[in-house]
This record gives sequence, structure tokens and C-alpha cells, in this order.
Amino acid sequence: MAESDTMSSEGSPITVDGRPPAAVPLHHVWNECVGAGRANEGLRADWQAQLREAASRLGFRYLRFHGLFHDDMFVYRAAYGGGFGPDEPLPEPVHTFAYVDKVFDFLVDLGVKPFVELGFMPSALATEHRTVFWWGAHCSPPNDMDRWVELVDATVRHWVERYGLDEVRTWRFEVWNEPNLVPHFWTGTRTEYFELYERTARAIKLIDEGLLVGGPSTSVYVPDARYEGETEDRAAQAQTAAAADPDVLDWRPVWIQELLEHCAERGVPVDFVSTHLYPTDFAFGANGDMVAITRHADATRDDLLRLRSVLAASAFPDAEIHITEWSSSPSSRDRMHDTVFAATYITRAYLECAALADSISYWTFSDIFEEGGAGIGPFHGGFGLVTEQGIHKPTFHAFEMLGRLGDELLAATENGVISRSSATGRVSAVFHNYPAQMEGASVRMTSSHHEALALADLGPAVTIRHRVEGVRPGGVYAVERLDPEHGNALSRWLEMGEPVNLTREQAAELARAAGLLARDRIVATDDGVLEIDLELPGWAVASIVEVD
Repeated sequence: MAESDTMSSEGSPITVDGRPPAAVPLHHVWNECVGAGRANEGLRADWQAQLREAASRLGFRYLRFHGLFHDDMFVYRAAYGGGFGPDEPLPEPVHTFAYVDKVFDFLVDLGVKPFVELGFMPSALATEHRTVFWWGAHCSPPNDMDRWVELVDATVRHWVERYGLDEVRTWRFEVWNEPNLVPHFWTGTRTEYFELYERTARAIKLIDEGLLVGGPSTSVYVPDARYEGETEDRAAQAQTAAAADPDVLDWRPVWIQELLEHCAERGVPVDFVSTHLYPTDFAFGANGDMVAITRHADATRDDLLRLRSVLAASAFPDAEIHITEWSSSPSSRDRMHDTVFAATYITRAYLECAALADSISYWTFSDIFEEGGAGIGPFHGGFGLVTEQGIHKPTFHAFEMLGRLGDELLAATENGVISRSSATGRVSAVFHNYPAQMEGASVRMTSSHHEALALADLGPAVTIRHRVEGVRPGGVYAVERLDPEHGNALSRWLEMGEPVNLTREQAAELARAAGLLARDRIVATDDGVLEIDLELPGWAVASIVEVD
């Protein structure tokens, strides 16, 4: 028998009382917020249909995206336009919200609240005109800070008038995106970003003190001094790039403590801190080459614990913590995103971190995402939980299983949790088998599906045995299992020969394959005992939930 086929147990079986009261709340940090590419993509009918499904089935409450003020949303108008002859300038800038209204009306009507990322810079306000992404985002400081403040003020006041102050008070306003990544997402200095934050935060609070603002939305933690100055110091990264074991290094948040100190000194509000916690880094070596680094599977937990300690020691200990981008990697061409291995990784991480943040926003809900242009083929390593055609990836199933959990934690084990709904009293559970043979490593970025599939043989399988007392006598529980053989549309696409352009029939077949999870039922005993006895192969994720 191969080692990956041998069986292990997650530990001694436990007995859980499914009756009130439960010990601790279980915060659904996984579906509090989710990411999307940019505002303009939200005008597409297929994007809206996919978000409608994600909100309904996965329960997302907030949505964050780039490009609110990008030129293709036509908010900041410094010229008449028209397309013929010179573009005649306007006497004063005009703010128009027709395109923004279409996106935000859709979100509000759907019941999904905007997590507003204030950026990027309209070209007419940009100090520099080099751009980032296929769609050409301008990422410079404003050439007129007063005009920027007027833009923010007019936009937020427009929303208050359109949706009501009570609604907009429930939103979050995040100032910019990854300003430490100079010159990619910010062409200025740290001091210039702090000025942008201060002026923006004060402007929002002048509208209403109850509006919530935060930042700095910086990128991943680093273990060196590259961001300790005004701009990135590539020479400071050589030791990180050369490290034989990156997990022994001291990984620290970027610009957060500095922003908190700046705001405390100047009386600037901070309602929440935000950052991005991909378990990766890209460091420049001594020869100038960029080295990709993947940290261990518990990196997100460790980073959140570090962030909580920084916040507790600051002048803003009660500020919310929002991880506004997170995934197994920050690459929209990482084939790992299409796999069941990513689904198991994120399930494990979310359960481990549920009590450590107010939200951990998965980046992104859809492969309709054009930072590098549209992807080539349906499975191109995009961030999304669904492909451009709306085909469910294994990660979609992981989110749906997590979403079935209750809001009270009955038990947590190495391989999952048992929960209960405070509203209905129903018990539910999610278990996973992140293989022991991974030895604590994260799944790694890869440009090859076939390279990723080498992980499929890792194990061993595990047996999950638990006893839950006090449930409804005779209650029927649905069991669903995702694993390399079930709910995995990628495998079927590879069998098809990896077609780039799907026929209608192929798309329908892949959608059908995506829904073929392993399914079973458990019936509680007549005296109200639920006996859980599951065998999980390597990489499996399983959901148990009572059905009507």
C-alpha cells in the first residue's frame, strides 16, 4: 500500500454537546468581504450575474475593487470630450457619477455593501502619466491636493444623498491601494501618502463623523528594511532573497505602525487598518534578479497575531482589522488558483484565522479580471472562484461549505470545526485534510497545471470521528466532499485537451463536472446523537449540514 493511501486519525474522537449554550462565537471572516478587479468590470452583465450568485450562495456582504476614479468611469471631468478636434477644457472640473451609479445601485440593491477603495488617480489630476495594468491605472499623487479632496468630498456626498446616511455609515472607505509599491501603485513617497491619507480622512469626517475610514492598504509583510525609508530600497532585500529558510525571518507589517504614529501625533482618524497578507514575497537579490518566496501554511495566522499586537500597543487599539486582499498568491496567472489544493489551503487558513480579523477578503470572486488583460483559456490561473464563463472552481465549493457553518463554535480540531446556528440551533461542520506530507508548507505558485497536480498523491487520508449529542432526533444531515476526484472541473478540462475556446457543449460539461461532489447522508439517532465518521483523502474538504 502506498504511503499516501495509508490511514491516520485526526486524534481522539470528541463528544460535543450540540445544545445551548455554545462556548464562543464563530466569525465568518471568509465572507465578510470579497474582491473584484475594477469598477468598470462591474458594468458587465456576466460580472453582475456571477456576483449575484456569489452573494446568494456564498454570502458575501461587502465588495472591494480598484479603479473607482479611473478615467473609464468618467467621474472627474476636466474637459468636454466629444471625440472630434481638440478636447476643450472645462472652466472648472465637473464630477459625473452615471457609470458609478450603475455599479453601486446594483450592489446596494443586491444587499452587498461597498468597501470603497479610493483610487486610482484621474489622469487629469495625475502628476505622472506612466501607468500600471493593461487598463492603464494612474498611480501618482495628485497635482492639486485640493482638487483631490473636492473629488472625494463630492463623491461621498453624492452617495449620502443617493443611498442615505444610515446606509453609507455602514460602508468602509480605504485610502488607496498598496502605496508602498513604488512606482507600481504609487509614484510618490511615504510622506506624500500620509498626506493623502490625512487630507482624505479629514474630508470624509467633515461630511459625517460616523463614516469609517482607514488604510494604509499596504502589501505583504517583509523581513527587511526595504520600506523603512520614503521609497522602496531594493538593496535591502538581498538577504531575504538569499535566505535558505524564509520562515525563520522576522516578517513585519509595512507602514502600519508608522501611519498609526503619524495619525496619533496629528489627530487624524483611523477607524480601521488594512493590509494584504498573501503568504508570499518577491525580493530582489544581490544581482538584481527577483526571487519568488513562499512562506509556511500558518503565515497568515502569524501575520495577524503580529498585526493585533501592533494595534494593541498603538493609540488606536479598537480599530478594526481588514485584510483587503488575500489568496494563496498575488498572481493572476498562478495555475494553483484553479485547483482543489488551493481550496483546501484557504479552508484551513480561514478556520485558523476566524477570530483574528474583522474581514479577510479573498482576491477575487471572478476571473473577469483584466489587470494583465483577459486570461487565455477558461483555466489560466486567475484569482477567481469562478472562471470567466462562470464555471465553479474548487475554491467556490470551499467558500460554500464555510458559509454553511453556524455562528457559534462548538468544537475546533486540527482538521476542522463543529458549529451551531444561534438562530435555528442546527449543527453543521467543515473538515479538511491538508496533507501531513506537506509538512506545514503552503501551496506554491506555479505556471503549470501539471506541475500542481503532483500534489494530488500526497496524504495520508484521515478518519474524522466525533459524536454530537443533543441534536434533533432523526435529523438528516447532508455530507458533501470536495477532493481531487470530485467537484474538480479543472481535471475534466485537462481531459478535454485544454481547449482555449470552449464550445457551448464543453462549457456545459465543465459546469456539470464542477458540481459533481461526493454526496452522502447521516441520520441522527432517535435519542439525538449525531455520529460523524468520515474518511477524507488527501486534499479533501467536507461539509456536514442538517437538511429539512
